[in-house]
Amino acid sequence: MIPHSVSEVLDDALAERPDDTAVVTRSGATSYRDLDDLVNSTAAALVDAGLQPGDRVAACLPNDLDIVVHFHAVMRLGAIWAGLSAHLVADELVNLIRSCQPKILLLDEATAARLEGPLREAGSRARVIVICSGSAGTAWHEEVAAHRGSARPPSPDPRRPAGIAYTSGTVGSPKGIVHSQANLLLPGAAIVASRRYDSQLRKGDFLPLTILNLIVLTTLLTAQAKGTSYLYDGTDARGMATWIKRHRLSAWNAVPPVLYTMAHDDSIAADSMESLDDIWSGGAACPEEIRAAFRAKFGKDIHMTYGQTEAPSAVAITPRGERAPAGSSGKVLPHVVIEVRDPVSGDLLSAGEEGEICVAADPAGPFAGRYRPMLGLWGALDTVPADESLHTDDLGRVDEDGTLFVTGRRSQMIIRGGANIYPSEVEATILAMPAVQECVVIGVADVRLGERVAAVVQRAAGGAVEGREIREFCSSRLAHHKVPEYVEFVDDFPRNAMGKVVRTMVPSLIPARPERLSG
Repeated sequence: MIPHSVSEVLDDALAERPDDTAVVTRSGATSYRDLDDLVNSTAAALVDAGLQPGDRVAACLPNDLDIVVHFHAVMRLGAIWAGLSAHLVADELVNLIRSCQPKILLLDEATAARLEGPLREAGSRARVIVICSGSAGTAWHEEVAAHRGSARPPSPDPRRPAGIAYTSGTVGSPKGIVHSQANLLLPGAAIVASRRYDSQLRKGDFLPLTILNLIVLTTLLTAQAKGTSYLYDGTDARGMATWIKRHRLSAWNAVPPVLYTMAHDDSIAADSMESLDDIWSGGAACPEEIRAAFRAKFGKDIHMTYGQTEAPSAVAITPRGERAPAGSSGKVLPHVVIEVRDPVSGDLLSAGEEGEICVAADPAGPFAGRYRPMLGLWGALDTVPADESLHTDDLGRVDEDGTLFVTGRRSQMIIRGGANIYPSEVEATILAMPAVQECVVIGVADVRLGERVAAVVQRAAGGAVEGREIREFCSSRLAHHKVPEYVEFVDDFPRNAMGKVVRTMVPSLIPARPERLSG
């Protein structure tokens, strides 16, 4: 049974096992009873801070108890949550803040310090609440403690806007996907049902919960199983291996670069993964080389996933205990169907035929008709018909048994280590350099990260610029993962009759083994 709203997602566990552990972070273990109390007192404190239904709360916080508590509190008040990645530079963060116009900004100390000047210059009116995770003595924690014992607010309308997921930090026009509480709950319910999760679930995650999809796959999933969510704040594979073994995790959500390191780092013991019976890989395609190396070392298969921010989250995953066929991205989850359509005509294709991957509600089964598309883009809500399919821009096929194979992308988006990078943003940054006339940014295949960012540059007449200068220029203006690691210079680009660059020919301009820049 899917909860009516996120406000009620803890209720079954509260009724049946209130003293069981709901979440474990670096701050310690928190029971369902204590989590519920913290959420209610935090919601009351946010109301006193001026938050009302429909207001936005933007958060840039580490993977610790506070981000879980504040997300649930914002949902209980019917406000709208927007996560901000700590990897973005100050200008990118301020641009997103301008976009969603939050009433309240929840920031850790480091982010608050680097945004103080830029926010003042931008004229932001948001109340900044600085949260020192794990510290009970901060001013905000004292405000929350003063509201201890507060009652739960009435449940909000689960179909109203609840979360904004930014898919890019593009300067000037960030793309904010808006979802309802109902849609945020649905993937967790479908995964719990299809994988037969229960209160024994001990699911570990390390990707930042500032990504809305990660909240869907952590606290909103584990609560519906009445299990425990374990959060790790970091990306170091060695520390993560120790963490997995110490907590005897049963499920773990990873990305190809970490799986690669796990498999190839001799200091990580083969028994580190012993407790796991469900290992996911998401964010980008996981090469067969990584899967084979991981299986050889740990004796564990990696279950493949496929999802979209617009969905939200996972729509396909390899069934638990099965080995994913080479090149597959799992089987379709029971709340949706994947329609493969001709990219030009839009006609529905048969099983096994390749076309654009589209996601729609499953008309039958336990979740019949429950799925709805995103509510729209922030600033253009309620523009998507409730019965419309989600066009993903990805190409692939679905076999007769429901196995999904993703074969490419209609757009040129680069996926580096699970992070989405839009070439146009990087190109605009490089073109701001006076010595550059033309630039095309593409992804170069990489076995560990999936893709790395490469820039092909045509210098301006008389311009003198080198690859390391371009990298340094980008580093001061873009998040680290967006900075080109390869720079190739050309005299000119292949162009069509209109003088436009033929992008499909650009990869041939990069050597088979380009020299990667560092620093």
